[in-house]
Amino acid sequence: MIKVLIVDDSAFMRNTLSGMISTDPEIRVVGTARNGLEAVEKVADLKPDIVTMDVEMPVMDGIEALKHIMARNPVPVLMVSSLTTEDAKVTLDALDLGAVDFVSKNLSDLSINIVKIKDILIEKIKAVARNGRVSKKRPDIASKPLDMPRRGLKTVHRKIGIVAIGTSTGGPRALQHILSRIPKDFPVPILIAQHMPAAFTGPFAERLNQLSAIEVKEAEHGEPVRKGVAFIAPGIGHMGVTRRKITETLITISEDNGTYIYKPSVDMLMLSAVEYYSGQVLGVILTGLGSDGSRGMKEIKNKGGKTIAESKETCVVYGMPKAVVEAGIADKIAPLDEIAGEIINSV
Repeated sequence: MIKVLIVDDSAFMRNTLSGMISTDPEIRVVGTARNGLEAVEKVADLKPDIVTMDVEMPVMDGIEALKHIMARNPVPVLMVSSLTTEDAKVTLDALDLGAVDFVSKNLSDLSINIVKIKDILIEKIKAVARNGRVSKKRPDIASKPLDMPRRGLKTVHRKIGIVAIGTSTGGPRALQHILSRIPKDFPVPILIAQHMPAAFTGPFAERLNQLSAIEVKEAEHGEPVRKGVAFIAPGIGHMGVTRRKITETLITISEDNGTYIYKPSVDMLMLSAVEYYSGQVLGVILTGLGSDGSRGMKEIKNKGGKTIAESKETCVVYGMPKAVVEAGIADKIAPLDEIAGEIINSV
């Protein structure tokens, strides 16, 4: 039985979330809290397996409560955030402080959208609580860029022409660690699909750009891919690539038509990259729920590209990498701390 503590200043939200979570026989709500101060006290008393934490609350907000919890009684925390740019920035701060993931709520149409988060909320609670990892064995974010390996005096044919990375739960922290270690002279483009709402991907890209030696930006439809730039797929739909000329590859952003479960889709990104780069794609799958990316990684491998999967020991949720590893399509299985080096050495 997974024990959950729900923290929210709204009685309606506390009751609604409790009702939703309690419909699953494997989950039990052991308590609720109206503010961050109550949350800190109840985490110590009730010892829940996981906490859902509102961002904005009186007395003590979710960020301050998270700091105290991580310092005194570390436990996995899921942030519950509104779909606004400001809330996105605060939620990203929470992920830096140790929160494992977030679920979003749309306050403009709460009665409808609160129902839509039920399945994903339960799925995340189960996956994160069963893993039980807060920050154990996870590397620090602040890292210096690594050096590109020397290729000798002669020009070396570069087999890898593009890097495609896919991730979900736990991905923001993992990506921050990897991209902060990529050197400024990285010779190929990086395309990234992180499951994230549209209001979050812009602020997320800006944050990564501030922490990285390479340029990191939210991708725009029709812009050319450039070496040494990491493009974050916007949450409005799915990202892919197309060719206008033999030497010019452009970003494509398409609306969600229901073909893919997750948005932005890792599978669509990788399948699109393989179509135009064939055996020159390096596919990387990081921590996340489900199996998005397994089709794309299989196609990358079948067409002669390279594949890397994050190992179980550092994943917040060992779902997406597990699907790749169990299918036998991972050329390399590596802990998060080694993946930046693996990417650099592959190009």
